[in-house]
Amino acid sequence: MSVVFMGTPDFAVPALEALAESHDVVCVYCQPPRPAGRGKKPRPSPVQRAAEARGLPVRHPATLKDPADRQAFADLKADVAVVAAYGLILPRPVLEAPRLGCVNIHASLLPRWRGAAPIHRAVMAGDPNSGLTIMRMEAGLDTGPMLLKRAVPLGPETTTGDLHDTLAALGGPLVLEALAGLEAGTLTETPQPDDGVTYAAKIDKAEGRLDWTRPAADLDRLVRGLCPAPGAFFDLEDDRLKVLKAAPVPGRADAAPGTVLDDRLTVACGEGSALRLERVQRPGKGPVEADAFLRGRPVPAGTRLPGA
Repeated sequence: MSVVFMGTPDFAVPALEALAESHDVVCVYCQPPRPAGRGKKPRPSPVQRAAEARGLPVRHPATLKDPADRQAFADLKADVAVVAAYGLILPRPVLEAPRLGCVNIHASLLPRWRGAAPIHRAVMAGDPNSGLTIMRMEAGLDTGPMLLKRAVPLGPETTTGDLHDTLAALGGPLVLEALAGLEAGTLTETPQPDDGVTYAAKIDKAEGRLDWTRPAADLDRLVRGLCPAPGAFFDLEDDRLKVLKAAPVPGRADAAPGTVLDDRLTVACGEGSALRLERVQRPGKGPVEADAFLRGRPVPAGTRLPGA
């Protein structure tokens, strides 16, 4: 089939690669290059780089509100558009232009975690599983009927980075299966149920502050859910330390939340629990294991960390 692909970040690249191997990708849409690095030079998105490496035509309009951009999309006369973390809302004329419509690769088991940050939210919430849903797009936010779903389990150490990579790799095979079913007319479109709807709001960096009054299990999920970015954090004197790995451990009922309990960077948390910080990162530095960090900057037992 002739396919328009619409995506921007790393998550979308495996799906683009799979489609390019099996179908005629007539155009790739992605977000415009953004200033990045010390020089603030415009940097193409991962999808743009992948498309250009294959010689595929790329368009990156800032919006799809201009009638000329909508007409240019319609003039491609594509059989279908595949969308994966594109970053722009598709207006109705765009949704209706391809012969078979637009399908989205959404990184959750809909209707749970509609919206911008489904991977982060699933890990932060402690969900036992997550997955991908291939859905037909309509005007609402991730409300369209479901075409295919695949679940993956979440383990006690799963991070957002782990789940991102797992789902990204699954996106290509699953969307190829969906397109084959669409073309053959063998897919059943299942409306999303009203029960179980949740919304995955965009992550605010301020959410990453570790509040030591919360139970350690909650903070462990927060650390994993914000790893590798934007990162959970706490302040140590003048430094803001990002925490990339932690583990709940037995605490002490008599210790005030935020108190460092030992020489291994174990911090007292709410409900008598404790969290051992295992990998941290100082501003402008690379991640290090806690013992290496402590050799250069000891944090003695009894230190009280802010945030409680």
